[in-house]
Amino acid sequence: MLALCDTPIICHSFSKDRTKVAVSPNDNTVKIFAKKEGKWELECTFSDEHTEVVTGIDWAPESNRIVTCAADRNAYVWVDQDGKWKPELVILRINRAATAVKWSPKEDKFAVASGARLISICYFEDEHNWWVSKHIKKPIRSTVLSVDWHPNNILLAAGSTDFKARVFSTYIKEIESKPEATAWGKNMPFGALMAEFSNGNGGWVHCVAFSPSGGKMAWVGHDSSVNVAVAGTAEPAAIKLKDLPLLACIWLGESTLLSAGHNFTPDVFNHDDNNQLTFMAKLDEPKNKGGDEEETMSAMERFRNLDKKAHAGKDAKSATTHENAITQLSAYEGLSKISSSGLDGKVVIWNVKSLEQSIADLKIV
Repeated sequence: MLALCDTPIICHSFSKDRTKVAVSPNDNTVKIFAKKEGKWELECTFSDEHTEVVTGIDWAPESNRIVTCAADRNAYVWVDQDGKWKPELVILRINRAATAVKWSPKEDKFAVASGARLISICYFEDEHNWWVSKHIKKPIRSTVLSVDWHPNNILLAAGSTDFKARVFSTYIKEIESKPEATAWGKNMPFGALMAEFSNGNGGWVHCVAFSPSGGKMAWVGHDSSVNVAVAGTAEPAAIKLKDLPLLACIWLGESTLLSAGHNFTPDVFNHDDNNQLTFMAKLDEPKNKGGDEEETMSAMERFRNLDKKAHAGKDAKSATTHENAITQLSAYEGLSKISSSGLDGKVVIWNVKSLEQSIADLKIV
């Protein structure tokens, strides 16, 4: 567990070697912490460009570039030049706050969600030495809260406050070759709507996530629901929970989904070949609370030793690692370790390497 801030962490992203992490401490700055001799120390702060709360950070692993977006309607790409981070201009062309940002798998473009009822797909223009954007607008009718990329670098999942989860094409003929057909469709001009799903109980869609193969899309809603849609099928699988709303989700494999939010602890779900979505467990608290080292208790052990304290209740805050809402889940080390950040100012590393196998061992029908 990394106790980095005494303020809420809105978002975070690790470097490729996981020796550095960039976080937004609920203001207009981005702070980069580096791990030195087992301790996390503040290395530098981006404070001169954004003027409002930073809402999204994504650290590209191969190109070592950081993209940030903020409520000031701007985004910047940060490049490490001789040990100093320099911003590159991004032309977003939006008139409302940017809400989330994510690099594509090939790192040649990134998507910025916004309150302007559109998504900016940004790519680098050599002629002017800046990042330009194309807009996906229709049929979005409200603020877009989250985006996630399909492994083919073309399709993009988006969740918004109009109660919809959608899949769009982001094919830009100027920078990439014509895409091959997928289970979501074969005709993919820029901005084409490939799929659209309603959040069954009418809640905002807080987060969307493609499975590793790209054949499934999951989302979580403000109505405390968890949903999974399979490409080519009309009806998604859904679960309505009794807990508080979830804010983030991530796949651990083709059948195991992790989600988290206002209940302070990640929840584990299984989606089977019969399109059935099943709640499995809550990840329990670490053995050792406090300190600056990463928690390494295995997911298998958490899974086998569920504690009633992990459920929402009077003592929920004292029984879970996070003491406030979890705002983000991200891949930390492939899909064997997952990082989470929350409003309690913590970043937690969860060892989930054996979790999908432990679920398979239960022989769910």
